[in-house]
Amino acid sequence: MTDLSAARAADATADPFWIRAGCVLLTVSFIALFLVVPLAAVFTEALCDGLGAYFEAIIERDAVAAIRLTLLVAAIAVPLNVVFGLAAAWAIAKFEFWGKSFLITLIDLPFSISPVISGLVYVLLFGAHGWFGPTLDALGIKVIFTVSGLVLATMLVTFPFVARELIPLMQEQGTDEEAAAVSLGASGWSTFFRVTLPNVKWGLLYGVLLSNARAMGEFGAVSVVSGHIRGLTTTMPLHVEILYNEYSFVAAFAVASLLALLALVTLVLKSLLEWQFGGEIAATHRHH
Repeated sequence: MTDLSAARAADATADPFWIRAGCVLLTVSFIALFLVVPLAAVFTEALCDGLGAYFEAIIERDAVAAIRLTLLVAAIAVPLNVVFGLAAAWAIAKFEFWGKSFLITLIDLPFSISPVISGLVYVLLFGAHGWFGPTLDALGIKVIFTVSGLVLATMLVTFPFVARELIPLMQEQGTDEEAAAVSLGASGWSTFFRVTLPNVKWGLLYGVLLSNARAMGEFGAVSVVSGHIRGLTTTMPLHVEILYNEYSFVAAFAVASLLALLALVTLVLKSLLEWQFGGEIAATHRHH
């Protein structure tokens, strides 16, 4: 009798078939229109003149320089963001101190401001007529229109990702294990590397994955500080813009396809992480 009542209750609260089918159809149509079709268009345009033209556009000197620079900027910015993210998450989740809420607000700031504004801030600070530009120029140090400027701009727009993945995870885990390790004589560094870091390693990897994808695909902030010096300060997104503005559509879409492949690889790795370690990663989102 109880099972029959439960079945009737489930039937009573189940959505009609046409509602469920409509929601599924709407979701699939939305994904197809805004994800599948644009991706297909990128690869179609990139290969419209054949594989020869496609590979020629990718191995062209300026394209290779843009790919190399993109990898270099990401290779510098992402590890620095890992260090910052671990330190910030450790401080916020494990300690109480004055200004904690303000620090959390600062971490979230890049999510709420335009990347173009982020790049403009560095121009105002380190440009030729900026606050520190003339002083640095007198010392022979250049930031704007150099790799240093690209790294700084990329770091600003990507530094929340690692911290924001780790903070809720560390908060949920609490401090009991660290306290036990310290009571047994472990030092601070030993506690961090032997207790804290292993507990958050998958959340850290998830944050690194997102940060790296954003670093390689960033356009707005790096566009402001790069100067668009072809072959020197143009990353892959900027190189795509230059090629498109020059009506080199096949070459532009060929380079863009590499960014699309990066996005697809990131999506696959993200899905694998969520599938394999869904419990740990889900904890990082419950407090977002």
